[in-house]
Amino acid sequence: MKTRPFTGESAVSQLSLGTWGLSGDGYGPVSEAVQDEVIHRARSYGITLYETADVYGRGAMEQRLGKILGADPSVKIVTKLGTDLGTMPQRKRFDAAYLREACARSSERLARPQIDVVLLHNPAEQTLAADEVSGVLADLKREGKIGTWGVSAGSANVARVAMAKGAEVIELAYNCFSISDLDLLGLTPGKVAVLARSVLAYGLLCGQWSETKVFSSGDHRAERWTLEQLRGRLKQLSALSSILGGEVSSLRAAALRFVLANPLVSSAVIGPRNRVQLDQLVREAGQGPEYLPQSTLTRLHDQLVRVGAYR
Repeated sequence: MKTRPFTGESAVSQLSLGTWGLSGDGYGPVSEAVQDEVIHRARSYGITLYETADVYGRGAMEQRLGKILGADPSVKIVTKLGTDLGTMPQRKRFDAAYLREACARSSERLARPQIDVVLLHNPAEQTLAADEVSGVLADLKREGKIGTWGVSAGSANVARVAMAKGAEVIELAYNCFSISDLDLLGLTPGKVAVLARSVLAYGLLCGQWSETKVFSSGDHRAERWTLEQLRGRLKQLSALSSILGGEVSSLRAAALRFVLANPLVSSAVIGPRNRVQLDQLVREAGQGPEYLPQSTLTRLHDQLVRVGAYR
């Protein structure tokens, strides 16, 4: 497993294990046995960064990571805070008192006196603009309760405000259909650590769906696209097909290598829900660099523009 610079002098694996799908919240139930198998398997591959949130499985995913990895100092755990499940309906909360309480609960579940990285979970720009938020996170870092902090951002504007307030880690959606947020930040390598999420666009970029694909109950994708939107995106996959060949033997491999080819990306967050999916992703990431030649990236970009993938 190749590594990349992260925060400070640290480095992490180029692939990190995201646990939303594994928790059962995003796509349907996953047994504890399978969860454990995937986490252990990821560690055996040399994956050293694990991404979760206090709301995944209502804290159960943090507990599983804590049970398996809490005592392993060679790995980093990233958790996201800021969603209060104790209200109906649930709501976002980023006030100082709540963040302190949430951090303490996550620390206990993760079995780590210091949480390596805390990300604010999809805050608004105006929330980050308030000094209270960055102030309490700076205090928690100074007190040794967190190693560093950042945001899981829904837009480039949110990420930009967070960096101005001192965020050292930014998590953004980034894949060959979604490049604008990272591009708009105008980052230089080493300025902040970048975690790329949604690298396969929730499975769309694997290229295994038909135009009549139906998602089961409990699968968030049933509400993510209209049938017309899904059909349009499936047609655009022809752009990815144009670069297949050699070691790039599948659309999944092409999509993953596209993300890894960007030097701004510190780690690509993958979300396998079983061992087979994990094995496929690790294998298809390849041994790069180079993950995709610059000539291939240029050709792919031109093809994506031609099929209307960027609007």
